[in-house]
Parts: sequence; C-alpha cells; structure tokens
Amino acid sequence: MTVRQRLAGLSERMQNGVRQTALPAVLLGSFLAGPAMAATGERTQITGEVMDTWCYFSGVMGGQEAVVGSSHHTCAMWCAAGGIPVGVLADDGTVYMVLKLEGKTTADGDPALLSIQSDRITADGFVYERDGFKYLVVEKVVSNEGITNLNHNDFGFIPPFAVPEGDR
Repeated sequence: MTVRQRLAGLSERMQNGVRQTALPAVLLGSFLAGPAMAATGERTQITGEVMDTWCYFSGVMGGQEAVVGSSHHTCAMWCAAGGIPVGVLADDGTVYMVLKLEGKTTADGDPALLSIQSDRITADGFVYERDGFKYLVVEKVVSNEGITNLNHNDFGFIPPFAVPEGDR
C-alpha cells in the first residue's frame, strides 16, 4: 500500500468520524443554546411604503427617490414575485425587511404582499434587529392608503435611465 493510499484511507476515516460526531454535537449545541439565542421582538406599529429592497439598496434603477412610488410599482411587483425581499420604508427613512405577513409562513412571493406593493400602509407587528438590519413580522395591516407616492410624473412609469440607450 502506497503512502497516498494510506493517507486517502485515513482521510476517509477522519471524514466519517467527523460526520458521525458533528451532527450530534450541533444538535446538542443548538438545543442548549436555542432559547438563549432566540431573538425577542418589540411590538410596534410602522407606517410607510411597501417597497422593493433590491432596487432601493443596490441603486441599479437610480436614486432612492426613483425606486419607490408609482414610477417603480411594476418593477417592485416583479421583484417581489421573484422572491426579492419586500420592505417597508418607514416615514423616518428606516427600512424594515418583511419576514411574514398576517400569519403566512414566509413573505417570499406572497400574493398578499404583491397586492399591497408600493402602497402606504400602517402595519402592526414585531420588529427584530440583528447586525444592523431591522426585520418586521406583520401581524396585521391596520390601514392601507394605496399608492400615495405618485412620482411617475417625475420619472415616468419606467425611469428613463433604466431603459437601454438604444431602446429610448
């Protein structure tokens, strides 16, 4: 048996040993640390616009004033339907990522979220914060004013800077 074969056999035995001990260790660790690590939310009401977090944070479609409201509504719906996290842009400028909406398991591509995309809402629920990000679990949409940011007069329904030059 060559050295290479011996090392390969040793490596395989070590990997199997790690697999056999790692899972129980992880499970035990998560069981013991689970309650201590669980985040507690703060009950709150947030008022703001339901928005597309990808375009807002990335700047891919222009400045932050152009990626909210009626000018960005269609894109925001496409992004939400595709699984991009939906947020609420609060009146104070804080962005809350929506994790759940009114008892749903998740917010990913939820038709209920699509129906309120770009609307100004007041949401009652719990805010969680971790690593500088704020997350919102919406228990109830208390009020919905519809789309109130009618900025399509300023930017058009698709901001011109988002259309390739050859297609303008």
